[in-house]
Amino acid sequence: MGEWLLNNLGTIAVLAVLAGIVAAVVVFMVRSKKQGKSTCSCGGSCGCCPMAGKCGGGSKKPAASGKQS
Repeated sequence: MGEWLLNNLGTIAVLAVLAGIVAAVVVFMVRSKKQGKSTCSCGGSCGCCPMAGKCGGGSKKPAASGKQS
């Protein structure tokens, strides 16, 4: 087992660094979302974005009320 670890130490180190980077990005995005900040690359002003009507903020429909007129 020890020989295998020594032979693959470089691969294990790269894997650990990449896993740490991915975890940091996920934590950053979750915290930003909880604080209400935009995580998109357009800076939060989605009016200039060609996908403005497709993302989470633009695709919500108003809730239907139970009242009929």
